[in-house]
Amino acid sequence: MPAFRQVGEKQLPNPVLCMAWSPKRDLIALANTTGELLLHRLAGFQRVWTLPPSEYTGKEITAIAWRPDGKILAFSLGDTKQVVLCDVEKAEILHVFPMQSPVTCMHWMEVIEESSALSSFYNSEDESKLFLPKLPTLPKSYSTTSKIFSEEKSDEILKLLGEVRLNILVLGGNASFVELYAYGMYRIATLEGVLGTCRSLSLSSDLKSLSVITEVRSADDNPEICYVQLDTGLLSDCLPEVTRMARKFTHISTLLQYLHLSLTCMCEAWEDILMQMDLRLTKFVQEKNTSTQVQDEFLELLLWGQSSPELQALLMNQLTVKGLKKLGQSIESSYSSIQKLVISHLQSGSEALLYHLSEVKGMALWKQKFEPLGLDAAAIEGAFQDMHNDLKQVFYVSSHMCVFYFILGAITAVGSFSLKANELLQVIDKSMKNFKAFFRWLYVAMLRMCEEHVPPELNKMTQKDIAFVADFLSEHFSENEELFGRKGKYFNVERVGQYLKDEDEDLVSPPNTKGNQWLKFLQDSTHLKGSPLLFPSYPQKSLHFVKRMMENVIEDCLQKPAEVIGKSVKQAIFLPLYNVPESSENTPRLFELPSLWNDKKAKMHYVVFCMPEISPHKLYLLRRGTDPNRPIPNSVMSINLTHHLDSGDDGNAADQSHYFYSYLDARFYDDEMLTVVLQGSEELNAMRVLAQIPISSSLSCETEFNWEPNLRLDQQSSSIPSQGLVLGNQWRELENMKAQFVAVNGIRKVACVLSTNLRHIRVFEMDVEDEDEEGADSQNASADQEGLEATMSSQGQGEEENLEAEGGAGEQEEGEGVFQKSKEHLESEEALDS
Repeated sequence: MPAFRQVGEKQLPNPVLCMAWSPKRDLIALANTTGELLLHRLAGFQRVWTLPPSEYTGKEITAIAWRPDGKILAFSLGDTKQVVLCDVEKAEILHVFPMQSPVTCMHWMEVIEESSALSSFYNSEDESKLFLPKLPTLPKSYSTTSKIFSEEKSDEILKLLGEVRLNILVLGGNASFVELYAYGMYRIATLEGVLGTCRSLSLSSDLKSLSVITEVRSADDNPEICYVQLDTGLLSDCLPEVTRMARKFTHISTLLQYLHLSLTCMCEAWEDILMQMDLRLTKFVQEKNTSTQVQDEFLELLLWGQSSPELQALLMNQLTVKGLKKLGQSIESSYSSIQKLVISHLQSGSEALLYHLSEVKGMALWKQKFEPLGLDAAAIEGAFQDMHNDLKQVFYVSSHMCVFYFILGAITAVGSFSLKANELLQVIDKSMKNFKAFFRWLYVAMLRMCEEHVPPELNKMTQKDIAFVADFLSEHFSENEELFGRKGKYFNVERVGQYLKDEDEDLVSPPNTKGNQWLKFLQDSTHLKGSPLLFPSYPQKSLHFVKRMMENVIEDCLQKPAEVIGKSVKQAIFLPLYNVPESSENTPRLFELPSLWNDKKAKMHYVVFCMPEISPHKLYLLRRGTDPNRPIPNSVMSINLTHHLDSGDDGNAADQSHYFYSYLDARFYDDEMLTVVLQGSEELNAMRVLAQIPISSSLSCETEFNWEPNLRLDQQSSSIPSQGLVLGNQWRELENMKAQFVAVNGIRKVACVLSTNLRHIRVFEMDVEDEDEEGADSQNASADQEGLEATMSSQGQGEEENLEAEGGAGEQEEGEGVFQKSKEHLESEEALDS
C-alpha cells in the first residue's frame, strides 16, 4: 500500500502565498493573495478561523512564523510595513510594530542552551508578582467601531510574555537589514550590511550564528542566490545577561501596550457618551433666539427661580424631564468609568513600569555583566549633573548619550505620566461634583415648571451646591472664542476630554494652581527646584501628550543595546551559490528553495537547494557549523535521483531504471530526513511524487569538495560529490494533482502539499500507511478526494474559478460551524501541552 495517509484535501478560492505548521499542534497557518490569514486543522483540513485583512494593519501578507510554544502567530505586511502578533486561540491581534521596510522572511526560534545562571533566573523571574498587584482586566470596548481591539485584552496581552526561556523572532527585508526581536517584542539587535534581499533566515539554537539566504544583483545585473553566515557570538557568550535584559524589556513593552489599551478605553467612554451629550446641549444653546446669553438666563433661574419663556420652551421641548434624567445618569456613568480606569489601570500599569525600569537601572550599574550589551553606566555623575541643571532635557537627549541616562529619563517620564493621571482624577472629581449639582438643580426646576411633585430629598440645596452650579455655568456655557476656539454659542464639556485628545496643543482649560501651597514651596526652595527626585508635571499638556513623550523616552532607552549588539555581529562567510532561473520569476519567493534548517544536536546549519538549469535531477546540501570557526567535512554534496522510485523485484524495475526525476521542492522533516516533491520525466507522464529521503547516506560520502573562492557554486558543480539514491517504500504518487510545494512538521509527523496553481492542497500523516481500515477519517478523506478528482477532470481551466469560489463559500460555512468546537479543542490541547 502507498506510504503516508491522506487525511484532508481542499480546493481553496484564493492562491496561497505562504504556509507554516504549528510547532506544537496539528494546525497549519495559510496566507493568501487577498490578505487573509487562515488557520486549518489537520483532520479533514477543517478551518478553525479566518483573520480578514484590515485597513489599519494591512492587506499584503509577506511572511508568517509561529512562536515556539505555538500560542502566538506572527505575520508581516508589505503594504503597511508592519509586523503583527496574533493570538492563535482567539484570532485576535495583540501587538503591532512598524518596520523600516517590508519584511520578506521571518524565523522564530527558541534557545536550548542551559547554564546555572539561567536556571536561577528562571526560578526567580516571577519575583515581581510578590511586589506588584495583578493587572486588572480591561473592560470590553465601549464602541463597536474599535479599530483593532474589541474584547477583554489584559489577559491576552500578558500572553505576549510567553515562557521565560528566551525565544527570538528574526526578520529580514529587502533593504539590507536584519532585525532580531527577543520574545517577538523587544528589538535586541539590528544588523546592517547584509547584501541583497533576504529570502530565508535561520538563527542557531545556541545563538552562535545566523544563516541568511539572500538574492543579490551580480555585476552583470543578474540575480544570484547567496549564502551568508553571520557570527552572533556576543549573544551566545552573554546568554544569561541577554535573557535577563530581554525579559525585562519585554515586560516594559507589554506594560506600554497595556497602558495604551487602557487609554483607548477611556477615550471610547468619553467619545461615545459625553460627546453625544455635548452635541445635544450645543444644539440646545444654538437654537436659542434671544439676545440674552444662556448663562445669564440660567443664573437668573438659579437666583430668582424664574425663567424666560424661551428658556422654558427649550428646556421642556428639547431636553424634557425624562431626557434630562437619562442624560445626567449617562454623564455620571461615563465619568465613573474613566475614573475607575485611571485608578485601577493607569496607576497599576505605571507602578509596574516604574518597578521594571528601576530594575533595568540596577542592571545598567552592573558594568561587568551588562556593559558589553549596551547597558553602559558610564558618565552617571554627568547625567545627574545635567538633570540637576534642566529636568526637561532628559526628554530630548541625543543618541550618543549613555543608556543609563536614558533609563533615568524613562523613570522620570513614567513619573510625569503618573502625575498627569492624578491631575486628571482631580479634574474628574471636580467635574462630577459640578455636573451632579447642576443636573439635580435643573431637574428640580423642570419639575416645578411642570407643576409636578418634587421629592423632599431633592428640594434642599446648600450654599456649596449653589457654588457648584455657578461654577458649572461659568465653565461650560461661554461664547469666548479665544478660550474655546469655536464660533457662536455652544455648550462646552471639554474639561476632561481635553486630557484625552492626542494633540500637541496646550490644554484649553489647564488646572488652576493658584493657592497651591506645595507648588509655592517648590518655587521658593533653592534645592528642591531642580531635584531629580521630583517628577515634572507639565500642567499645560494632555495625558496623551505625556504618554507619547514617555513612550519615546522608553524607546530611546531600548534602542542602544540593539545598536551595540548589532555592531558586534560580523559576517563570517559569504558564498555565492547560483543564478536565479528565469522560470521562477513568478513563483512566490517564500516557496522557493533554498531551505534552511538548524540541527540542534549536531550544532549544524543545513541549506538544501536545487540548480535546475545546471542539473535538475540533483538536490544539493550545504553544511556549516553553528560555530563559524568549526571545520566541517563534506560541506557540500548532492543527491542524485535518476532511478525508479520502486526498488522492488518486479520485471519492469530494470527497464525503468533509466527514468529521471527532478526535484520541485524539498524541506527538512527532521535532522535525518528530507521531504521532497518530485516530478517524473515525460516517459512517466510527468507524474508527481511525495517522498522521504534519508540524508545519512549522503553525509557518509568520503570525497571532499574544494571550493574555489572566486567562482559561484554552479560554475564548479561538476566537482561536487554526488550520491545516488533509490527510494524504498517511503514515497507516494500524487494522482490528479500538479503538486509543486510542501510544508512539513517532523514533530507532529504531518505534511501539506500545494499545487502549482497555489490553490489545491492535500494533507498527509507521514508515519502511517494509507489503509482502508484506518478509520472513518481516512474514508471521508478518500471520498472527498474522489469527488474533487471527478470535478476537476470534468471541467476545463475556464470553469475552475467558479468551482474554487463555490468551494471557498462551502469552506467558510464549514469553518463557522466548527469554530466554537475548534476553539474548545484548542484550549484542551493547550492544557495538555502545558
